[in-house]
Amino acid sequence: MKSRNLLILFFFTILLIFVSCSQDDGFQTIMDNPVIEEEPQSEDPEEEEPPIIMDTVEILNASLIYDGLVLVNDAGNNRAFIMDKNAQLVHEWTLSNNLGNDAFLLPNGKILASLEADDPKIELGGQGGKLQFIAADGTIEWNFNYSSENAETHHDAELLPNGNVLAMVWEKRTAEEAAAAGSNSLIDVFPEAIIEVDPSTDEIVWEWHAWDHLIQDFDDTKNNFGNVSESPQLINVNYVSDEKGDIMHANGIAYDPNKDLIYLSVNYFSEIWVIDHSTTTSEAAAHSGGIYNKGGDLVYRFGNPEAYNNTAGERLFHNNHFPNLLKGEDEGKILVFTNGNGIGQSTALELQLPTTFSLQPNADNEPEVVWSFTDPDLFAPKVSGAVKLPNGNRMITEGDFGIWEVTDAGEVVWKFSAPGFFWRAYHYDKDAPEIISLGL
Repeated sequence: MKSRNLLILFFFTILLIFVSCSQDDGFQTIMDNPVIEEEPQSEDPEEEEPPIIMDTVEILNASLIYDGLVLVNDAGNNRAFIMDKNAQLVHEWTLSNNLGNDAFLLPNGKILASLEADDPKIELGGQGGKLQFIAADGTIEWNFNYSSENAETHHDAELLPNGNVLAMVWEKRTAEEAAAAGSNSLIDVFPEAIIEVDPSTDEIVWEWHAWDHLIQDFDDTKNNFGNVSESPQLINVNYVSDEKGDIMHANGIAYDPNKDLIYLSVNYFSEIWVIDHSTTTSEAAAHSGGIYNKGGDLVYRFGNPEAYNNTAGERLFHNNHFPNLLKGEDEGKILVFTNGNGIGQSTALELQLPTTFSLQPNADNEPEVVWSFTDPDLFAPKVSGAVKLPNGNRMITEGDFGIWEVTDAGEVVWKFSAPGFFWRAYHYDKDAPEIISLGL
């Protein structure tokens, strides 16, 4: 009896299991219907990298900030990079050498950079010796070395419409050569020159030398002895004395394609010199020839009448940087940053240049100031500059601090600051050809 009962229980159990496993739309074993568990997190999830923030932004009036991109030349950290107005890094170039100061973006997405030579021979502030075209990925597409004990490029360069490059040069003149030119220096000196280089051949196709256009009233036995105030087209070789022989210290160059003129910012003279580029090299060494029939003499100069003993006209610059020629509806104007050494106050100036240049002795030759901005907190004794934005705001680089954006009315709406040494900052619209060509 007991065996029979066990047999009945066995068959009943089998039947119960069969019925319970047949409740769904088909027969399923445990292997056919596994427990679904949450997939484990990958050890290296493919997530967007957090944005790189270059440093501190201060938003003072968001509604008046122009939404563009900024190319920053940070010579203190040897970096050239693009950021947005939130200081978020957009792009950075790899540099083979230290910044010699300037790097700016071209319509083809490359930068033209002034860099320090591998072994600079003329070691003055802003030393260079190397020019490069650098592609977005850091590829060096042109490298031009110009560094020796006798001459070296420095600070800044300018791309011409014909594809050539203008560069500033320090050239060594020995103490004996300086004395023969009426210099009161007893050491080697390093006056300014300008060269035009063809990147396709590395040939220097044009040049200008300040040394060919000197005057002095120190030594009447020299051929260039004369009345400085009566010759504003010439350069007083003794206006600046420098213990290192850096007697001019140009720091910025600009080109006006409509008038074929070069603007040279000469820091130690607190002036901008205007030079005729339409000359041949031989005419540039003389006092006649070219469109303006002045040869390589100064077509115009402004910023500091004291530099040529002129008692007329108000001094505008106390050291200066970035001769920024404006374009479009602002053509004929120039933005200049005056550092304010000796007065402890920097100022950004927008000047209306004369339509026709006239450089007369003992006359007010200074251009009209049409806009200016300063602030008790704005002071950079070196580098710096200003650009104008499409909405009329100005973006001002304060070398030891960072960047300001101010309205036409002078309201400060945005600031960027970081540890560094900021040569210049350039503006680009987000849809500008230069930005599109980067392929970001």
